[in-house]
Amino acid sequence: MKKSEPDRTRTQVARAILEGGPATAATLAQALAITPAGIRRHLDALVAEGILIARDPYQTPAERGRGRPSKVFAMTDMGREQFEHSYDDLAVSALKFMAKQGDKRLVQEFATARAQDIAQRAEKKIGSKKSLTEKSKALAQFLTTEGFAANSHTQGLGEELCQNHCPIAHVAAQFPELCEAETAAFSELLGTHVQRLATIAHGEGVCTTFIPTKNFANLATSGKGK
Repeated sequence: MKKSEPDRTRTQVARAILEGGPATAATLAQALAITPAGIRRHLDALVAEGILIARDPYQTPAERGRGRPSKVFAMTDMGREQFEHSYDDLAVSALKFMAKQGDKRLVQEFATARAQDIAQRAEKKIGSKKSLTEKSKALAQFLTTEGFAANSHTQGLGEELCQNHCPIAHVAAQFPELCEAETAAFSELLGTHVQRLATIAHGEGVCTTFIPTKNFANLATSGKGK
């Protein structure tokens, strides 16, 4: 059955959040050229269907107390299931089988092997790029082709790598080893310590990894001599 215009627009709104992460109604209206009243109707419908959830945005301590912030809309687990999943069902079943046998060592080995495979293929995309900013953006592009809807932007003294979609979020929620091994692989691939700040598997709207830049490293080094 052919989708109606409202259905197509709602799909467009949902995909914008899937690929760009949690957003306010005002941000979405501007990005998609939809009137404020129109975006509200679509968002209300998507929330009612269980595709999106409205919640308070994250605020730093300095931002708190400046008035009530606008709600942000984030993708739910049910919403993600409406979009493509690229995981291997057989591998997921095998992982659950390993855990049932009480052998966490095998689960860890599986998680490490999966992460190393991602890193090896990502290395070809990163190629000879030298700066961490270039490497982070190249990694984001690679992850997007893998179904993670990723992007990278400068944040404070480093780069913030955001994965707005996780094809195995429901499995990673049960097996955090997958996220931990992925973070370790990113660190090895980029040649610097990275810090995972949030994960979809733990209920956040996006997987966020902080990548300190060379300037940050230099600042830390210079501070030691004082």
